[in-house]
Amino acid sequence: MAHHDEPSDDIDAIDFFRDDGLVADPYPYFDALRARCPVHREPHHDVVMVTGYDEAVEVFQDSRTFSSCVSVTGPFPGFPVPLEGDDVSDLIERHRDELPMSDQLPTLDPPVHTAHRGLLMRLITPKRLKQNEAAIWEIADRLLDTFLAREEGEFISEFAGPFTLLVIADLLGVPEEDREEFLDRLQRRPQAGGGIGSTGDDTLAHSPLEFLYGRFTHYIEDRRREPREDVLTGLATATFPDGSLPEAADAVRVAANLFSAGQETTVRLLSSALKVIAERPDIQRLLRDERDRIPNFVEETLRMESPVKGDFRLSRVPATVGGVDVPAGTTLMVVNGAANRDPRRFEDPGAFDPARPNARHHVAFGRGIHTCPGAPLARAEARVAIERLLDRTTDIRISERVHGPAESRRYQYLPTYILRGLTHLGLEFTRAEEATR
Repeated sequence: MAHHDEPSDDIDAIDFFRDDGLVADPYPYFDALRARCPVHREPHHDVVMVTGYDEAVEVFQDSRTFSSCVSVTGPFPGFPVPLEGDDVSDLIERHRDELPMSDQLPTLDPPVHTAHRGLLMRLITPKRLKQNEAAIWEIADRLLDTFLAREEGEFISEFAGPFTLLVIADLLGVPEEDREEFLDRLQRRPQAGGGIGSTGDDTLAHSPLEFLYGRFTHYIEDRRREPREDVLTGLATATFPDGSLPEAADAVRVAANLFSAGQETTVRLLSSALKVIAERPDIQRLLRDERDRIPNFVEETLRMESPVKGDFRLSRVPATVGGVDVPAGTTLMVVNGAANRDPRRFEDPGAFDPARPNARHHVAFGRGIHTCPGAPLARAEARVAIERLLDRTTDIRISERVHGPAESRRYQYLPTYILRGLTHLGLEFTRAEEATR
């Protein structure tokens, strides 16, 4: 079902949201759309695809015109009622709670979003992130002790998954004795269904969020009854910016959202980064010789393989984006993965350049009021993981047994139109004899 070699006249035949042929490499499709028009309505689900960089930023920055109520669902299952008229704001407010994930931070609009995000920012303060960073080094080393014990391993399930989960568990102060259970419930068990944004018709598997809601409800109620000197007490007693104490359920949602949103995407970032390191000996050598290049390498990885392909918005009123008229009630997909490869913004955008001067201008974390609040955490996790992996090995390679020889590699990507990332990554490595910090 691969459509990659078709001329751009045929792009209308491609259904981006349902076509598994685009999973392995969506970029030629994005490029063809952008070349035709950076703001283009695709014919299958009536979604306006925003593939240009400036146009994407324009939509992200304008939360007044564009509601986030559909940010994670996009065109499916559709809005509960027909969106008619020149201002659909009232319809959105009346029916937004009927949409999936309507209680999650990415789908909220001001003023509710402002209050809930304010609550989250009280939990992930610079001071807390700094304390957490000490734990990140320790967690990385503990997992690498096991992961590097053999000459090869599956990077996602054996390192990246547990690593990101344990880092967020530490950040949120999940008690040490409960962390094994978190790993068991959220990592080791195969995820049911295709989840939101899968090209199949599976609905969201509720088990991970239900588990998190249950756990954090218990923690927050307990800490409100008996405060301690810990992060969970901070979560339980954190107030909205106006000083009011949230319902326990609101605090629980913020914690669960940070947990689920932050983990999945950081796993994808880490696996994309390690794939480059293992595929490109020249880049691996550069990073080994000059560790201060790792942060920019991480930014270039985010630009090249944005872990979130795109975000959705719903226009409340008629608008113009990139000179194109967008009627009220239109679903837009702001395609981060396309904007990050816009040649008007990034020179030779298809080339991976670890020294790219404007790599950090990418929109992988979004822009505007919904900019990813966990971005500093993701950057720290990626930097530490890469640094320790390089410290403790002398060479990292792609496993030919798993992915085939260099000239004909086989990689599998998540079959979803929202997330971009490998399903697994087989690596081989040569351990450094005495890797000391």
